[in-house]
Order: sequence, then C-alpha cells, then structure tokens
Amino acid sequence: MRGADVASASQDSSPDPRPVAVIALGGNALDPGGERATIHDQFRHTRQSLAPIVDLAIDGWDLCIVHGNGPQVGDELLRNELARSEASPLPLGVLVAATAGWIGYMIQQSVDNALRAAGHPRDVATVITQVHVAPDDPALAEPTKFIGHALTPERAAQLRAEGHGVRADGHGRLRRVVGSPQPLAIHELASIRALLAGGAVVIAAGGGGAPIYEDARLGWEGIDAVVDKDLVAAVLARDLGAELLLILTDVDAVYVDWGTPAQRACPRLTVAEADALVASGALGEGSMAPKVRAAAGFVRTTGGRAIITALDRGRAAVRGVAGTTIVP
Repeated sequence: MRGADVASASQDSSPDPRPVAVIALGGNALDPGGERATIHDQFRHTRQSLAPIVDLAIDGWDLCIVHGNGPQVGDELLRNELARSEASPLPLGVLVAATAGWIGYMIQQSVDNALRAAGHPRDVATVITQVHVAPDDPALAEPTKFIGHALTPERAAQLRAEGHGVRADGHGRLRRVVGSPQPLAIHELASIRALLAGGAVVIAAGGGGAPIYEDARLGWEGIDAVVDKDLVAAVLARDLGAELLLILTDVDAVYVDWGTPAQRACPRLTVAEADALVASGALGEGSMAPKVRAAAGFVRTTGGRAIITALDRGRAAVRGVAGTTIVP
C-alpha cells in the first residue's frame, strides 16, 4: 500500500507524494527500566513496540524512525570498563555508532517481518548517522544526559571518583550522566531523503546519531557525547520537510501537576503554552521536558504537527484521539 490517490486523466498521472513522518522511539521501549534485558528480551520488546509504526506504514506514510540508546550505550560503556584489562576500550562516540548499528538491525528486521506478515512489504534500511554539533557547546562541560541502568551507591561512588558524572533521575535512581550537545544538522540527510523517496522505511540518527564537528585541519571528527534523540528527530523532521513528528514514550500524554492528585493530561498545546510549561520547570529535564522542547521547536520552525504519546496510542494519536498534539 502506497497511500497515494490516482490523479485524474487530465492531470499528471504520477502518484501523489506520501506524507512523511519522523518517529522518535525511546531506548527504554526496547530495554525497559527495572529489568536487565538480554538481547533476546530486547528483540521481543522491539517486536512488541512496532505496532504503531507498522500501522502508519500501512496507512501510507513514509517513515523515518529515530531510536534512543540510553540503556544500551550505558551497558556498552560498562562492558568496555570491565574488559579494559583484556581489550582496548572504545570511546563514547564510537559506542553511539555501535549501538545505532545493532539496535537498527533489531528494528529493521522486526519492521520488515511485520510488514511482510501484514501483506504490505517495503524496503527497510538503517543509516548510521552523524550529527553536526558545536565543539564548544556548553552542554559538553555540563553532563545532563542519563545513560545506562540504575547504579548501586558503591558503583556510583566509584564512577564519581573516576571523574564521571552521576545524578539521580526522575525516579530517584542514581545513573551516569554525559554531555549532550545541541544537534545542528544531519550529515547523511541526502541519503536518508533518497531512501524515503524510494519508498523505504528508514531507521536513522540512532541513539541521537554520532556527534561530529569540523576540524580545520582534520575534517570531520567525533565527540564523546550522546545527543538527545528527540531533539535530533525534530531537526531531521524539519530538514526532511516532514508533516508529522511523533514522539513515542512511556506516558500517554503530557501532564500538568504530574504526580499530584490534580494531575491532568493536556490533549492540545500551542507552541507558546508548551514553551511556558517547559520554562516553569514543571516537566522533568530527564524525562518529558526535552520531548516537549523538541516538539515545540519543530512546530515553531515548520508549522507542522507534533504529537507526544505512549507507544500503544500512536495510531490513535495521529488520528487526533489520544496523546498531546502541539500546534502553532
């Protein structure tokens, strides 16, 4: 199913272009908090998380999937540290690219199987993506991006002694934090655009993409950081001219007064209302605030539509009956 109407005989007979949606899928969807998921578990979680993505592909959307890697890249760092006496450790930027490869493989295989089973086969491709950042971004010196699983107090103390950042997340769990610079542009944008134009479902900017900057002498060079996948998804959606940015998370909507008896969902927010909500500090910086900031930025820049909702409400949210929609 291509989702395009047939033009009348008196007009151009080529099919109408399919609408483009960029979907941001959290790393926790594949490796939920509170469990130490094996690779077999992560494949299972991946298959279970793809229903709204497959639905949108069947409905005729061209899709670009951006996934997180917070739990996975933290595990990769731990593996490197435990094995450093036997094998040379890899830097964080390289581990971002590595996790983008194997998580992309899981999503790619699972989407391909699901579309074939539904009778709507399409090509599915993963693009290892580099993302331009500023080498002097202040965020590089102020680690705020949570990665990995919860730490024991002993492990947290050890990491702090080694000079690593550790903070309590929104659930009070001690976790490692790393620098997270602002994404400026997508290096492989032309390749992603060409794949989408050919009808492929594309997985890109996995883990926020591997951050790079241009060195005057060496050319493109990597930076050891993790870019926020929601912010990258907003930049990618902007530069692709997408009609929709869909951020899928573990909460069904954006809430005000979250965690109190007065909490209530916001089915619709204007950009100004979203900005005010973020500025008020009512949304957690390690959870909902970056998502609302990314969604509002996309809508402000493009006039498009952005939706934040839970994984299982994706299709309903696109139809306007679930989630939080941010509008101009």
